[in-house]
Amino acid sequence: MSKPLYKISFLNHGKVYELYARRVESGRLWGFVEVAELVFDVHEGLVVDPTEERLRDEFGNTRALHLPMQSILRVEEVEKKGQSAIRDAESGEKVVTPFPLPAKPR
Repeated sequence: MSKPLYKISFLNHGKVYELYARRVESGRLWGFVEVAELVFDVHEGLVVDPTEERLRDEFGNTRALHLPMQSILRVEEVEKKGQSAIRDAESGEKVVTPFPLPAKPR
């Protein structure tokens, strides 16, 4: 039997982060939820989703997140991993980082 997979949605600096993890439990710190064993897609070569890469850069070396209970929006146990995302808290739309373009010649 495989370990359960959870989708965690939480508020962080006015954005809604959606991450996947194998372990979610009441933290040892009072008022916090411990999220551990984060799951990221592994892509070889070309980066398909810059949001996933951004989340991996931010949380890739994290052993456990201790999130305040007030910041947790939802915890879902899911069958398979979907797309991790960063969304605007107001509109709910994905935050898109524009592709860097070379400066226009003068």
